Amino acid sequence: MKLATLDNGTRDGKLVVVSKDLTRCSAAGYIAPTLQAALDDWERIAPELELLARDVEHETVPCERFHERQAHSPLPRAYQWADGSAYINHVELVRQARGATVPESFYTDPLMYQGGSDSFLRPRQDIPLGDPAWGCDMEGEITCITDDVPMGVSAEEAASHIKLLMLVNDVSLRGLIPAELEKGFGFFQSKPASAFSPVAVTPDELGEAWADYLIHLPLMVDLNGAPFGRANAGKDATFNLAQLVAHAAKTRNLGAGTVIGTGTISNKGADGGPGQPVAEGGAGYSCIAEIRMIETIRDGAAKTPFMQVGDTVRIEMRDAHNHSIFGAIEQHVIAV
Repeated sequence: MKLATLDNGTRDGKLVVVSKDLTRCSAAGYIAPTLQAALDDWERIAPELELLARDVEHETVPCERFHERQAHSPLPRAYQWADGSAYINHVELVRQARGATVPESFYTDPLMYQGGSDSFLRPRQDIPLGDPAWGCDMEGEITCITDDVPMGVSAEEAASHIKLLMLVNDVSLRGLIPAELEKGFGFFQSKPASAFSPVAVTPDELGEAWADYLIHLPLMVDLNGAPFGRANAGKDATFNLAQLVAHAAKTRNLGAGTVIGTGTISNKGADGGPGQPVAEGGAGYSCIAEIRMIETIRDGAAKTPFMQVGDTVRIEMRDAHNHSIFGAIEQHVIAV
């Protein structure tokens, strides 16, 4: 089942069920007015949405053309957005570039921060940049949406609470991060609004690509129309989404509609070392910071610039038949 939220003039939009090929959608308001309302009563609502999804595929209900540009992020705002760091290769490179080691605990206890969830960008909405010195970077990631998760669940128990999957561009302002971290309270201004894929999908839509609570497909990140990243989200993950949900719920209940992210998708190179650019036959990178870290380690200084006003980033994932699964995040950087 594929779900999206369209603009109807309200903060939370209207819920629609989308066809598997992302061409058509049908309003689901008579079942649940919004995606959050559906998640609040998922056990009862989901079977009704599944029936509507079947009717959309058979074209036995009224449908309209689905336009990704008219879509909000599936949850235009959420009660909670927490992002982990499942791909420790990314952390290793950052640490190595500044001559620091990775603490052993990072391999057993996930990193996680609580992001701003009161207002997400739309999948095709511009990224506002107040100052190029802030170091605007994209971060291509996988996220899940949960129903109500009780405190203290195991990873195995947490898996059953993963109801939907999405992509995210977790925008980072790299130039602001060091000063914030030095204060000892973590990210805030350096993590502006994120944008999620036009469509959220149930895990069964992924078939065999959904295994071990990871998506075993490349995440396609393009920068200014050129391939920048093709890292496989099923490789080199230290933690899976079920483990991240359990980590988030260690000391608190998670409310329905909680969004949990994997952190930047990052693959090692074929030789076990740093990954290579796509242009050189490698899997590339899901953020600019990673190639800058590799340049620093290799050459002593970074040369790839962060995103500038006028740049465009596109993030998408395609199945084995080259069909878009979630639709595409496509954003331009603009000055504000």
